[in-house]
Amino acid sequence: MLADMPICDTLTEALHSVRRHLRMDVAFIAEFREGRRVFRQIEGQHHSISLVVGEGDPLDDSYCQRIVDGRLPELIHDAREFQEALALPATLAIPIGAHMSVPIRFSDGSLYGTFCCFSTQPDPSLGDGDLSTLRLFARFAGRLLERQALSEQQRREKIDRIRTVMEQRDFWMVYQPIFHLADDRVVGYEALARFRPEPCRPPDRWVDEAGEVGLRTKLEVMLLEAALEDLPQIPNDAYLSLNVCPDALLDGSVVGLLAEQPLHRLMLEVTEHTSIVDYTQIAAILDPLRQGGLRLAVDDAGAGYASFRHILKLKPDVIKLDRSLITNVDSDSDCCAMAAALIRFAEETGSKVIAEGVETDAELAVLRGLRVTKAQGFLLGMPQPMGASAG
Repeated sequence: MLADMPICDTLTEALHSVRRHLRMDVAFIAEFREGRRVFRQIEGQHHSISLVVGEGDPLDDSYCQRIVDGRLPELIHDAREFQEALALPATLAIPIGAHMSVPIRFSDGSLYGTFCCFSTQPDPSLGDGDLSTLRLFARFAGRLLERQALSEQQRREKIDRIRTVMEQRDFWMVYQPIFHLADDRVVGYEALARFRPEPCRPPDRWVDEAGEVGLRTKLEVMLLEAALEDLPQIPNDAYLSLNVCPDALLDGSVVGLLAEQPLHRLMLEVTEHTSIVDYTQIAAILDPLRQGGLRLAVDDAGAGYASFRHILKLKPDVIKLDRSLITNVDSDSDCCAMAAALIRFAEETGSKVIAEGVETDAELAVLRGLRVTKAQGFLLGMPQPMGASAG
């Protein structure tokens, strides 16, 4: 179905249908931009001309402009019958016989351009029904193009928003303590980003949005750099835990950054939200770092299928139980059973477990009963800037 096709392919198919139905040689969609007519989709060609998508010509020299402003009719049976058409060199040079063109407008009435078709021969058989067909396709094209324009505008806004945050370093880092429950002491700190600009939203939404526009790795590296600047403030008997997506590992930027650090004081948390295509490649990239003392954790275990694949393929040192399990561990038997299963799996494979998102004494009591030895959450310690957190 047309609705299931990419917009570009859908419009090309629509142009093809119109051209065949109206017995035209060429059909195209033109955008009016800064005084030019730019060809966005073209279907059909003629040996006497060469229309190229993305190229264009001055609007003042086009049929499109004259039809929009009323100097030429939308339906032309024979262009040589109109002096206004004969004033255009293309009329005789191509030549143009029959010509049809209607405006493409968005829902607010703004003019995008025109939906056009022409043949080199006159065609007196064209009528109002054919013009109605062309208008119908133009309305259809307008809806698709408006959706595309909105999507492109939103993408530009996202890019501008993320780039501004990065250029101005409009964020700061906080650190949540990770406790050893039996010893009642802090053994590590997880670095978490906080963003200042509007819209106010969780940090993972900022990072996800950066991923949508191809800037996730650059943003994550910048956040890692900021977190590592605070490493000297962390007590020597504690480690710093850093979050990273698999893509940031693949391009080498994170590996290069970490290789210059005391790896025995770092833990890398691979996020659950991003799938990994080639685990062998990721494992090979991480192996030298792990050999140098870096600990590897799989984050958000229990939140989705990707985390289980990460655990099985990467064989992490630490499995972090997702807060969605912990929040209900004292009241939901299924969550408790899942948590218990992951804890047993960790024990049998030599991994450690950290429970995330502990907020109540009841949750903590159940976790102690399940023999969880390390945990973090608001009950145990709030994320704070390093001066306050490690002090």
